[in-house]
Amino acid sequence: MAEERVQRRLAVILAADVVGFSRLMERDETATLAVLKDRRKKVLEPLVTRHQGRVFKVAGDGVLVQFGSAVDAVQCAIDLQQEMASASADLPEDSRIVLRIGINLGDVMVEGNDLYGDGVNIAARLEQMADPGGILVAGTAYDQVKNKIKSSFEDVGAQNLKNIQEPVRLYRVVGTPQIARAAAVAPTDKPSVAVLPFTNMSDDPQQEYFADGITEDITTDLSKVSALFVIARNTALTFKGKSEDVPQIARQLKVSNILQGSVRKAGGRVRITAQLVDGRSGGHIWAERFDRELNNIFSLQDEISEAIVNALQLKLLPEEKKAIGQRGTDNVEAYNLYLMARQSYIVDNEGDEKSAEAIIRLCRRATGIDPNYTLAWTLMALGQTKLRNTRGGSGDDGLAAAERALVLEPNLPEAHAVKARILAEEGRTDEASVEIAIALRLDPESYEVNRSAGLLNYRQHRIGDSIPYWERAVRLMESDINSVAMLISSYNSIGDAEGVRRAAHIALTRAEKVLARDQNNGAVVSYSAYALAALGEAERAKERMDRVLLIEPDNLSRRYNFACALTVYLNDTDSAIEFLGPVFAKIAAGFLKHGKADPDLDPLRDDARFREMVAAAEERLGQRGAGLQK
Repeated sequence: MAEERVQRRLAVILAADVVGFSRLMERDETATLAVLKDRRKKVLEPLVTRHQGRVFKVAGDGVLVQFGSAVDAVQCAIDLQQEMASASADLPEDSRIVLRIGINLGDVMVEGNDLYGDGVNIAARLEQMADPGGILVAGTAYDQVKNKIKSSFEDVGAQNLKNIQEPVRLYRVVGTPQIARAAAVAPTDKPSVAVLPFTNMSDDPQQEYFADGITEDITTDLSKVSALFVIARNTALTFKGKSEDVPQIARQLKVSNILQGSVRKAGGRVRITAQLVDGRSGGHIWAERFDRELNNIFSLQDEISEAIVNALQLKLLPEEKKAIGQRGTDNVEAYNLYLMARQSYIVDNEGDEKSAEAIIRLCRRATGIDPNYTLAWTLMALGQTKLRNTRGGSGDDGLAAAERALVLEPNLPEAHAVKARILAEEGRTDEASVEIAIALRLDPESYEVNRSAGLLNYRQHRIGDSIPYWERAVRLMESDINSVAMLISSYNSIGDAEGVRRAAHIALTRAEKVLARDQNNGAVVSYSAYALAALGEAERAKERMDRVLLIEPDNLSRRYNFACALTVYLNDTDSAIEFLGPVFAKIAAGFLKHGKADPDLDPLRDDARFREMVAAAEERLGQRGAGLQK
């Protein structure tokens, strides 16, 4: 008798389950089951039918759905998250039904109405890895939907999945109002805390960098406690200088506790005042004032972190206590130099030569004191990359610094990210792609990793793919206006007028905050001019361009940005060419590569004057014949 052949087919599988289902059942089993049944009947089943899918398995809180089209599956998932979020909006936060969703396109085995095999298993693994309210898509499905639906995707990199032989490349659906709303109602089972920026109480306002450094280190320490959910540092940073009360902030961030405090540094001593506040009542859970010698700053940070863990009655595991005690350096002077360099990197923009020089100088001193200070080596590599873009030269110094950091700490995501940027500028794009994928896998929430991923995609003319990374960088760093300007350019390149308008308003809001206290900040005035041009406010944009040229007449980066604004948004090609003349006469090799790929300059590509400028720059830099991207 011949062996019966197993029937196989290619199918798109959507796997979904409820976040915190056991907790919901323990709280109220009858009500939870009733709500879940109602959601399946009124939300899930109609959406699956509308998108031509078929539910083939229901188990407890989980469901498996088959689709013939990846586009239908992903759009169904987005609509499902939207409808579930809307249906739960009026419920108490701890009673809401929130889904995780995974989607895979793969080979499946058919047995009656059921489906089996790796095609199903991968979808189930992705669902387990997805964020609450989120959607995770396998690369096989992503290849079928990219550029076909109005959603952005974030490349999470190739991941090893349990019982799956080969790594699977994953993409997270981002940038849609539906996903944002779904994530916003996602509950957490852990105690949660946001560390608000500590206030600088020193007589010297220049000590702001030190208070910011203390805030970041305490946030990092608390993030190592597995029993505690900690809001990302850069999210909490958005409340810096704001006077909102604690319960209001806690509601916005959806956390149960707020840590706030102040830092006063004078001579060789430091005073830190910290208080842990209940997010609902605004009442104090714990408060303390610490007066210490500056050389005891690291043990003081450990003391504060452990006091918070104890106040919340959490268990600190031995390995977590050890991790909290591990620092990038034990030398206070090296630490202080690093914080100063980091502040310079955050505040100033990519094209600022003086900022780059300061970063390199401070980090060299820090690594001279402590040769094993990985964060300082990484920041030095970033400074050397910035300097190369403005002054030219090879990337050898930056690459050496990044590789030194990786020898010391192989899993440092920022070091992989800056190495990717340097390799890309050397034309080693395949190696750069590997490095940025590693960085994204290690820390998809890192500001520097997302900014680097955005730059790599943008400069390789994958503009649409760069947008999710710019969006995340903008969200992660409230003081970053450069990434917002890149977001404006990216949205314009793909023809998204609403995206341009939204990003331009963000840029203006951030710029006006800075200009209120420093009206002669050339970088910020420049970005505000670009944003105004994007909004069609030609007169105000040109007034700010003139203002910058009075402040910084020789700054080539500013002239370049103005040329982009004049070309794309104000249709003034003659003025743009005039601005670009001095730029291309002195342009460095790395900056030239950016200019040749920049979509903002696409309208000039066929202008003979522009082509002559580029050709002359290529000849001077030995890049003749490299051509222009369009």
